[in-house]
Amino acid sequence: MSRKEKILAMLADDPSDTFLRYSLAMELRSEGDHSASLEKLADLTRDTPPYVPAFFMAAQQLVDLGKIDQARTQLRDGIDQARLQNDAHAAAEMSELLASLGEFGEQDDEL
Repeated sequence: MSRKEKILAMLADDPSDTFLRYSLAMELRSEGDHSASLEKLADLTRDTPPYVPAFFMAAQQLVDLGKIDQARTQLRDGIDQARLQNDAHAAAEMSELLASLGEFGEQDDEL
């Protein structure tokens, strides 16, 4: 049984498990299924409360895909949410990545 299959089996038992949902998104990314991965991460950012690491990982993936403006949006939203959740470490990490993007522009318009 593959790692993805194991995660899916565990999710069948507990579909609301945040960490398993995040793990599935990361597994999809490693398989190169960026659309599905970003969709799963977006779902996590819409949870109540939003899952802060999902913003950062989505932004990193968007940067890798050349979607710099979308990455900036994810980072700004993630920084706001991290601050609301008193997660200074996550806010600092995302702020650092946002600053590192500097004046980069969009390199590609499609995933």
